[in-house]
Amino acid sequence: MAKAKTKYCCQHCGATSPKWLGQCSDCGSWNSFVEEVLPAATPHARQAGFAGSNSEPTLLSQVVVSEHIRQTTGNDEFDHTLGGGLVPGSVVLIGGDPGIGKSTLLLQTMAAVSCREQALYITGEESLAQVAMRARRLHLALDQLTLLAETNVTRIIEVAQQVKPFVMVVDSIQTMFLESLTAAPGSVSQVREAAATLVQFAKQVGVAIFIVGHVTKEGAIAGPRVLEHMVDSVLYFEGQADNRYRVLRAVKNRFGAVNELGVFAMTDKGLKGVNNPSAIFLANMQRDVAGSAVLVTWEGSRPLLIEMQALLDEAHGGNPRRVCVGIDANRLSMLLAVLHRHAGVATYNQDVFINIVGGIKVMETAADLVILLAIYSSLNNRVLPADLVCFGEIGLGGEIRPVQSGQERLREAAKLGFKKAIIPAANAPKQRLGKLEIFAVQTVQEALEIVRNQ
Repeated sequence: MAKAKTKYCCQHCGATSPKWLGQCSDCGSWNSFVEEVLPAATPHARQAGFAGSNSEPTLLSQVVVSEHIRQTTGNDEFDHTLGGGLVPGSVVLIGGDPGIGKSTLLLQTMAAVSCREQALYITGEESLAQVAMRARRLHLALDQLTLLAETNVTRIIEVAQQVKPFVMVVDSIQTMFLESLTAAPGSVSQVREAAATLVQFAKQVGVAIFIVGHVTKEGAIAGPRVLEHMVDSVLYFEGQADNRYRVLRAVKNRFGAVNELGVFAMTDKGLKGVNNPSAIFLANMQRDVAGSAVLVTWEGSRPLLIEMQALLDEAHGGNPRRVCVGIDANRLSMLLAVLHRHAGVATYNQDVFINIVGGIKVMETAADLVILLAIYSSLNNRVLPADLVCFGEIGLGGEIRPVQSGQERLREAAKLGFKKAIIPAANAPKQRLGKLEIFAVQTVQEALEIVRNQ
């Protein structure tokens, strides 16, 4: 009998090697190579293409496009994150920390959809009794939802072809396997091939599929990076498991805006969408504390008001600390240098702590101005006005640059009762927005001068 051929595969990036390596040369991870048996070589038959595919070259103007009607999931915030609802034939990957609420949200969604469409929930991590106990605890409709406890992808597709669901959930992709592969479930090969098989089935039949993915300690979805490229949408749950509010962010969406954000509250009846997240994040804001400022950020297709906090304390060492929660630490270092160079405010002998209330992560540059104003407020123990909002990008020359959707940000602030706004001069509106007083500034010095005079 011929000896079976093997290869070594990196479990972080999917790189292969004919021999074991201590460190992956592609991603740099240590002790990540696992031996896998190569399948026997067989002639590859031509695979059937997706429904409606054509192997002949076709003019773009001649391609027939059917208008997909989006279906609601029964949760407005979930629909908003998906870009307006669920598209038939789409594949959505959902990741998040253990206990964050992935299975709870999907079980609620499937129970709501099953009242009008056929739905199939595949669980590979829990028994049917566990899923049923959760559904009864959440007081969900149990009559129409079909459950299946299975990890064999071939068997799952056979059942789906019999049930013919409109939407199905696979929880989770790390437990699924194909019999044609000898690798263990959860390995790079199994995750990649199982996901590819499910994606092909979704496109051929037109069924919408939710796939649950585990995350690594760095917060990324476990498995090969190609997994995120194969699916149509990638959603991440953010927030702490012990916090009542959770944030669902779309980092990829072929049917809607990227960085769309939905806010949910965990209750005894499951996850409930928060209709006005800005009011939630500002509900417990202390108005008479230095170092607190309100940012109007842009998440996907809507504005969101959140509280930015800064705390400066005298450093008792040669290396001051720079601690950030919710923003990029490298950008904070850059902003501190701009504050010193162009405004004469030194923080080299101060420990700087920055926090965004509510567990929100803000990566857009519109938070630059708010960060500097909060730092200045804490350093000089000067309380900013409670009815003041800010946004603006800061360049290395100390200039304040415009950001996108400035008018929509101001309208949201005016709707929530704010009376003053410090914004870039290029974002200044041509007409007055209610009772909102606009301070249009061009440099960091101008913004700090306005704060000193308040």
